[in-house]
Amino acid sequence: MFQPAPSRPMTFGRPIVLIGLMGVGKSTIGRRLAQRIRLPFVDSDHEIEHAAGLTVAEMFERYGEAQFRDGERRVIARLIDGRPKVIATGGGAFMNEATRALILDRATAVWLDADIDVLAERVCRRAGTRPLLKGGNPKDMLTKLAAVRNPIYALAPIHIVSRPLPHDATVDSILQALQA
Repeated sequence: MFQPAPSRPMTFGRPIVLIGLMGVGKSTIGRRLAQRIRLPFVDSDHEIEHAAGLTVAEMFERYGEAQFRDGERRVIARLIDGRPKVIATGGGAFMNEATRALILDRATAVWLDADIDVLAERVCRRAGTRPLLKGGNPKDMLTKLAAVRNPIYALAPIHIVSRPLPHDATVDSILQALQA
């Protein structure tokens, strides 16, 4: 398990924002990372749902993706308030130019990446809560999303490949990258 060097204490002056495709583990990894470094954890999708009184799927259905993304941008702007914390974002948040600029300017973006087969297996468990997977084969949909999104996610200064290992292995990789 990763242990910080005693001569270099872990301090984080900015929020750490996890980005990546659905199913990569942003929320799960984010909670563990926050616990390990003793920072608050916030899931932007949960904050959006709380603010709107609707689930993400209901917002997509009722208002469409464009209006959802605008609300998402406003919530993420509120969350990136300068105080250190770990924030898990929805898979499409970083695709919005204004949201991406805010994250890159005022936070440390960490792209969590995983093999499409791993992602497809994970999202199949909760496909009904994933609006962008509605009516399609999850693996095919994720492959198309990755083709469009991965070049944008690659703008994040930190890229971590999440493998089918215990979550602590991914947390360790993030901590090593943050200390580099």
